[in-house]
Amino acid sequence: MKTFVTKNFLLIILILAVGFAFAIKATVFQKPPVAASPPTSIVLPAAFTAYWQAGKAEVNTYRLEQAQAGALHAGEARLIFAVEDFRTDTQIRAMTEASRDKAVPVLKTNLFRTFAAGLEDYSLATSVFTPINSPIFTNTLKVSTTAQDWSGHSYLQLNYRTNEYQVTGKSYIEPEADETYTVPKALLEDELWSRIRIDPGKLPIGEIQLIPGTITARLRHRKLEPLAARVKLEPYEGILYPGKLLKSYVIEYPTDDRSLRIIFEGQFPHTIVGWAETYPSKDNLLTSRAVLKKTVQSDYWNHNTPADTSLRAALLR
Repeated sequence: MKTFVTKNFLLIILILAVGFAFAIKATVFQKPPVAASPPTSIVLPAAFTAYWQAGKAEVNTYRLEQAQAGALHAGEARLIFAVEDFRTDTQIRAMTEASRDKAVPVLKTNLFRTFAAGLEDYSLATSVFTPINSPIFTNTLKVSTTAQDWSGHSYLQLNYRTNEYQVTGKSYIEPEADETYTVPKALLEDELWSRIRIDPGKLPIGEIQLIPGTITARLRHRKLEPLAARVKLEPYEGILYPGKLLKSYVIEYPTDDRSLRIIFEGQFPHTIVGWAETYPSKDNLLTSRAVLKKTVQSDYWNHNTPADTSLRAALLR
């Protein structure tokens, strides 16, 4: 037996190797594994595509009461939605065919608020870029906010990077003059407006972690961080806001003495008809409120000549 093994050692090793390969299903006769298909975009409902990808933005105008310096001030708000291609590497709008290969479609939300507090003019703006159907990029990629008044102006930006948001801030106020910090990944209050328009059925309900809105953080001089929040979705039964089959998405921050209520139409395209935000301002518990006046769809970027002021007048009526 020893002599047989010695003479046929290589043959025995080969037989054992082939047998082992068959046992683990890895022989040369086995078909190579099929490579996993790259993730594809989530298919959007036809109504969504027809409404949001027709080459126009949705422009909403609101009557505004804004809390500031311990009082409510009359003003105006604009809420503008548009779908555009957004680069995931540099986190800017894709403007060329080459850069669109690095982009995903986002619902861009621009919220503008203007009001006067006594002599002072205030202008507040927030831009939010939320992917609408990417299985890879599911988080809002970027938020930028600016605030201007007669004392100066400030800027705050969040960029999503590897499971956290990088925050950059600039301001004329000494404690906020130059800020750079990170916050853990969490849902952004600023993206809730986009999430309502994309699919309100997927809004989170219950106890969650939420990063408060950037404009409110600037007005209150608060640093951004995830906070415990209680959220619920319920029918709206009041008469203040216009629309049909209205729903109310309510956010309450137990540790911050603040709440936000966003009112929207329950049926597509889920128009946001107003909101109410309550928090202390100079020891007065005040509620900022916006009520929808008018909604239009427009390619406004093609209407920027003096002759187009008639279109603006129609929007402001």
